[in-house]
Amino acid sequence: MKYLRWLLFPFSLLYGLVVIIRNWFYDAGLFKSREFDLPVICVGNLEVGGAGKSPMTEYLIRLLKGQYKLATLSRGYGRQTKGFFLADRINTATQIGDEPSQFKHKFPDVTVAVCEERVEGIMQLKKDHNLILLDDAFQHRAVKPGLSVLLFDYNHLQQPKLLLPAGNLREPFSGRWRADVMVVTKCPDNLSEAQMTTCYELIAPLNWQPLFFSAIAYQPLQDLQGKPVDFNIDADTTVFLLTGIANPKPLVQHIGQSTSNINHHNYPDHHQFSLKNIAKLAGEFSACKSQKKVIITTEKDAQRLGVHELLPAIAQLPVWVLPIGVNFLNNGQQEFDKLVTNYVREYTEHN
Repeated sequence: MKYLRWLLFPFSLLYGLVVIIRNWFYDAGLFKSREFDLPVICVGNLEVGGAGKSPMTEYLIRLLKGQYKLATLSRGYGRQTKGFFLADRINTATQIGDEPSQFKHKFPDVTVAVCEERVEGIMQLKKDHNLILLDDAFQHRAVKPGLSVLLFDYNHLQQPKLLLPAGNLREPFSGRWRADVMVVTKCPDNLSEAQMTTCYELIAPLNWQPLFFSAIAYQPLQDLQGKPVDFNIDADTTVFLLTGIANPKPLVQHIGQSTSNINHHNYPDHHQFSLKNIAKLAGEFSACKSQKKVIITTEKDAQRLGVHELLPAIAQLPVWVLPIGVNFLNNGQQEFDKLVTNYVREYTEHN
């Protein structure tokens, strides 16, 4: 794999040149970045794959939904629909994408929309809302958000900063200086001062860019409808783990703290599960002789299990969902919350 990356390096140089020119056109005003007369918060990252954007978006929803008429706007990656689409609870991931489906499932009273063109999406939503949360839109320069929250996966910070396709960066690492707020996600719960200092040195935020640290907060198990289940994973439990996410390693490590008996059915990010995939899982689960066994998946994957053709097969299996949240470290939650709420309040009052 390392040698393949070096073979792809010339293509990364070409890709990087295109991205740099594109960003320069936006910075110089040759390409238009649209500002809006309502607060717009963008959550994004520089890498391909998961840095915890969905849990951070959900954190912001919980923080702000009681005070504002907010809407989330995503591209709707992997959906089979096109253009602007307003979600409801009966929509599946094939119609709106897995992350928007997850948001609507967890927050049925919050408006969830998808649109490839974020400007068009905001124009549709601004008539009935006074706050927009953009999920995974840091590289969507056609919109100029009022507050941009940029996430970094702690486990990837020391990896080489190579652009696609040789590496995982969507744009040069210098793009981080467009952010208003930075958060290092998926940190160890016991993150030390020395580790935080290393993160500061690697990211090198500007003086006006606050840097926060967060860890994954694993929640109690739920069923596919979001109801708590009474099940305790211990050393005697065999866990069949079903994932189609960018980085399942932290989840495997978390479950590994309770049991070493893990049968991981690991698929690529945003994988559309098939009846063949579920049949393979069901067969191995049935053949397992363990007296205590369970199937666990993530919230995002659960949305893709909810498509109609899979429901009869899934209904025959004990599939539980392990939700995750955001836990700010180093007493950073209060400061982060204040920064976000002050931005929204001051922008709203000013306008």
